[in-house]
Amino acid sequence: MELLRMVGQSLLLLCLTGSLAILPAFSRDKNNTTSGSAAEQRRRCPLRCVCTSETTVDCSGVDLSTFPRNLSADTQHLALQNNRLEDIPVEYLSRLTKLRTLSLHNNRILSQGLPDKAFTSLQQLEYLYLANNKLTVTPRQLPNTLSIADFAGNHLTEIFALTFGHKPKLRSVYLHNNNLTNAGLPKTMFSGSDMVNILILSNNNLTRVPEILPSQLIQLHLQNNRISKIPKDVFSHLEHLRELYLQNNRLSNAGIHSQTFSKMKGLQYLDLSNNNLTKVPEGLPSNIVVLQLGRNRITSISRHSLNRIRNLEYLLLQHNRITAGRVHKEAFGELRKLHTLHIFNNPLGKIPAVLPRRLSSLMLLHNAILKIGADDFASAYHLTDLNLSHNRLRSARLHRLAFRKLRRLERLDLSANRLSLLPSGLPPSLLALRAQGNQISQLPTDALLHLSSLKELHLHHNLLTIGKIAPGVWRNVPNLKLLDLGHNDLSYVPPDLPESLEYIYLQNNRITTITSDSFISTPNIKVIALRSNRLTSAGVRKGSFGGLRYLQVLDLTSNPEYINVFLHSTTQGTAASNRTTGRQG
Repeated sequence: MELLRMVGQSLLLLCLTGSLAILPAFSRDKNNTTSGSAAEQRRRCPLRCVCTSETTVDCSGVDLSTFPRNLSADTQHLALQNNRLEDIPVEYLSRLTKLRTLSLHNNRILSQGLPDKAFTSLQQLEYLYLANNKLTVTPRQLPNTLSIADFAGNHLTEIFALTFGHKPKLRSVYLHNNNLTNAGLPKTMFSGSDMVNILILSNNNLTRVPEILPSQLIQLHLQNNRISKIPKDVFSHLEHLRELYLQNNRLSNAGIHSQTFSKMKGLQYLDLSNNNLTKVPEGLPSNIVVLQLGRNRITSISRHSLNRIRNLEYLLLQHNRITAGRVHKEAFGELRKLHTLHIFNNPLGKIPAVLPRRLSSLMLLHNAILKIGADDFASAYHLTDLNLSHNRLRSARLHRLAFRKLRRLERLDLSANRLSLLPSGLPPSLLALRAQGNQISQLPTDALLHLSSLKELHLHHNLLTIGKIAPGVWRNVPNLKLLDLGHNDLSYVPPDLPESLEYIYLQNNRITTITSDSFISTPNIKVIALRSNRLTSAGVRKGSFGGLRYLQVLDLTSNPEYINVFLHSTTQGTAASNRTTGRQG
């Protein structure tokens, strides 16, 4: 989970900023002392800029169209992002010999406006941010002190050998969202820059993986290119690489050698989704924790295709062409750490045989599953989350013992199937049950038997009538907080609802009457949805909602008549909201 959290944070920064670079704080260095008086600092600070010290100048987002002239030669951190700059004069920049951070992202800088000589004298520069400009080529040579270089979101077609080469301190290079092809990347692009650990080349026009990559890479992003082939040894020296992103390319199994990934002993996250794979690639290293293979053309899982990956925890196979008959019964036999398996949007006709024993989350929605046998989940007794929605399940083909061993199951989704009854033998551990969008027409007395922990029950869009809800059925769910019975055929509010209930949804039924006893059993109710029924003023008895002191939302909209409802204020809250069609009293 820590790996997924780290990856998620990186992707979030990518989405929000167009760049993964993290700007150093523009604050005074504790070891620096200000030379001159505060008045002298203000005099030398460019108009509309903020100079917190002699070394730090912030001119970001002040609509500058020209580079500021009167900058102190002692400036170390210069922020010029979010302006309208088109060129950087050599004579102004070159005199800032102590510059460590230069932020120029989100301007309009052209390559001809960024002369190669502009950086010659900046021999202390560590952080350079030029993302989201209009550069077509990079500067030919950057200072060898550079640590972070961000050129994302430009129009780059060419990079020179000394742009990033011979930079022993270089750690992070961001080149995503450009127009780079393999012809625009020199073979010696990172010669002498062996310590680069983050390289982002996503969203370009690469047709193959760059030939010589820095040996200390930890993250390599190549997604959203046109890569169709990965040579045998291109990754062989990347023993430290943990995250490799190759999704949204044109990779087929023929384009991936059986030893392409085999020497990547540190690889933990591999994303090959949205390619043209027809089977799981061979030779995947054993330390992979997350394997993304969704949106390919995979038709089968062989006996040995995954079992080598002993540390696998997340296996994502959604949107493929996998059938249950082509999943070998021992395909998951050695995956003792696998806890999340996604095989949704495939043509599975039944549950795959012999599921991993440690599995806690199984997503099988949007398949063609017709039945569930007594032993289909027998090996998956650690399951806590099971999604079987949007299949073809019928009650007659759902074995009464199908869920008997799932004693840790907390969430079960059976929505959008063809069930006429809720399954029997559901585990007492269940917290949320979704069965909406079926053909359920009755709730017998034992329909919710032993579900004393259930907190959410979703039964909307079924065929329920009041006469088919057995008396006492709600006694089996004493901790239920949310009940959704919308879009059924109820003629009045079901009686004897559980006292624990806080949210009840009864919209789109044919309820005509609300009596003073309709909600007498639910004193803790917060939300009542009764919109789109057949209620009139005459059908809503006075005081129907009077004792509900926690009521926050009462929705009576889209009934035949406007209904005035008097709600009683209490010291603990007022039962009214902007969705209430009545008024307070």
